[in-house]
Amino acid sequence: MDALTSPGETSKEDGRLQALRCLEEEVVRCQRCRLAQGRTHAVPGEGNPNAMVLFVGEAPGAEEDRLGRPFVGRSGQYLTEVLARCGVARSDVYITNIVKCRPPGNRDPLPDELAACEDYLLRQIEMIRPRIIVTLGRLSMRRWFPEGSITRLHGRARVVEDGRVVVAMFHPAAALRNPSWRVAFERDMARLSMLIERVREAARRGEALSPEALNSDEPGDRKC
Repeated sequence: MDALTSPGETSKEDGRLQALRCLEEEVVRCQRCRLAQGRTHAVPGEGNPNAMVLFVGEAPGAEEDRLGRPFVGRSGQYLTEVLARCGVARSDVYITNIVKCRPPGNRDPLPDELAACEDYLLRQIEMIRPRIIVTLGRLSMRRWFPEGSITRLHGRARVVEDGRVVVAMFHPAAALRNPSWRVAFERDMARLSMLIERVREAARRGEALSPEALNSDEPGDRKC
C-alpha cells in the first residue's frame, strides 16, 4: 500500500511537525487535572504529521507511562503487527489517546479528566487533518458514536460533520483478552485497508463516499 499521507500535503510536513512538537511539549508540561500528579510521563502521541489515518485510543498504560510513547506495551505490539499484516506501516499513521496521562490502576478516565484533554485531541486533529479516524475502545468511540455499544458498532464507518470518516474498533487489549473480539478486530482492520483505498480514490475524484460504500463488506470477510 502507498504511504498514507493526505493528498497534496507532503510539502507541509515540516510545518506540521513543528506545530505538533510544540503541542507535545505543552502536553508534557500539562497540569490541567489530577492525572498529572501520578504520571511518570505524559503521552502526547506519535506518528506521521500528514497521516491519512489517525488512531485514537483511550489512555496510556504502564509501559506507555514509563516510556512516554503510545501503544508500546503488549496491545501496542499487537496493533503494530496487525497493521503490518494489512499493509499499513505504523510510521505512516498517527497514534494518540483521548487522555494523555495514565489513570491510576488503569481505571477509566473520569469526566473532568476527559474534558481536560479534549482540547489537545481537537488540536491534533486540526493539525494533522486526517481523512480517517479510527477509535480504539469504547471510551474513544463515544467521542463520535455516543449512542451505541462497541459490540454493535465496531467496524462501522460514518462521515462526521467535518467530512472525515470515523470507524470504531475494539481496543487491541480487549481483542487480546477475548478470542471472538480478536477475530472481529482483525476483520475490521482488513476492512480498514479497503476503506483507505476507497477514501483515497474518492478524494482523487473529488467525490464523497456514500454510507453504503463506506460500509460495504466486499471483500471484507478476508483477514489480514
